[in-house]
Amino acid sequence: MKVDAAHRVTDMETLSALYGQPSEASLLKETPYIHPHYRAFIEASPFMALATSGPGGLDVSPRGDPAGFVAIADEHTLLLPDRRGNNRVDSLRNVITDPRVALLFLVPGVGETLRVNGQAEISIDPELLARFEVDGKAPRSVLVVHVETVFFQCSRALLRSRLWDPSIQIDRAALPSTGKIISDISKSGFDGEAYDKALPERVKQTLY
Repeated sequence: MKVDAAHRVTDMETLSALYGQPSEASLLKETPYIHPHYRAFIEASPFMALATSGPGGLDVSPRGDPAGFVAIADEHTLLLPDRRGNNRVDSLRNVITDPRVALLFLVPGVGETLRVNGQAEISIDPELLARFEVDGKAPRSVLVVHVETVFFQCSRALLRSRLWDPSIQIDRAALPSTGKIISDISKSGFDGEAYDKALPERVKQTLY
């Protein structure tokens, strides 16, 4: 769909006229460091989304572990272990060429989310990797995030979506399986049924 040029917003003046000025509270909540109140959100969060940018475009990647899995080294630094995945390493490839990152933390049952923007580096320091060992297995790398801005996002999006409402949860079987998706998209004779059958045990064995 192409947006009609007559209805396309292309300049800051038009955008400002459309939305007006931000509220005082929306500006006061932003800090250039991890305030103790924001520390509480990070330590309570078992899930976050990591956004990066690189030569191939933008990427956002889900990250999760028990609450507090993103460690706070100090009020300006976060440590994010890179757990096992599919080895696409899209986020890490992007960080190598463009260190800018954005993190969005979610806390189950809580409407507010926490946003962190900063610059990241990839570390393979043995002592740092050992810090994040689980069942004797260390991550291959740790993302060191140098914090630039932190602020909470109000609860409207989660309230509108009813994200934490169990009554609207969808049965996984109502959507295409991962094996079927790969099989149908690739059209390469990929055995989707075998993939789906082996997936639960494979995920269990490769969680860390």
